[in-house]
Amino acid sequence: MKVGLIRHFKVTRGYPNASVTSDELLKWIEEYDVSEVEENELDLGNVDWKRCYSSDLPRAVTTAKKAFQGDITYLKELREITLAPVFPATKKLPLKLHLLSIRLAWLFNHKSQPVSKAELRAQISTTLDTILQEKENVLIVSHGGVMMLLRKELLRRGFRGPDFKIANNGELYIFEKR
Repeated sequence: MKVGLIRHFKVTRGYPNASVTSDELLKWIEEYDVSEVEENELDLGNVDWKRCYSSDLPRAVTTAKKAFQGDITYLKELREITLAPVFPATKKLPLKLHLLSIRLAWLFNHKSQPVSKAELRAQISTTLDTILQEKENVLIVSHGGVMMLLRKELLRRGFRGPDFKIANNGELYIFEKR
């Protein structure tokens, strides 16, 4: 049985160059979520993929439709991790500092974050339980943060596959259980 993980195609909505407030960051996230993507050719590893599951966000939907010709199951559970700004709404900071502070807050289970690590890990585990039920080769199209958690859970379940910190956009990572 093989599981193919694909991170959505690269988003065309660029990153803010200037410092932004938390409110401007949230607006940028909304724009990023509905942005067009830069499609690329997909190498599907010459595997006969039987099913495909995808995040229901537009960038993942576009990627899944290019990767898989059959019916695709869209799941909100495969969406990017929902994170919330840590600093006051009017405090201007460079985007990288905002993102770093949000990631650190999430890693340390800060109360500002809407979903804890434990809750997200449980959600990923339950979602994989559903996806892997039929023991067929399956594609999963998702997002960078979720793919790191999917990878860890697949390894925990005895799959073998490539190591990655941040998955490349539009690239297939195959995990196999023998």
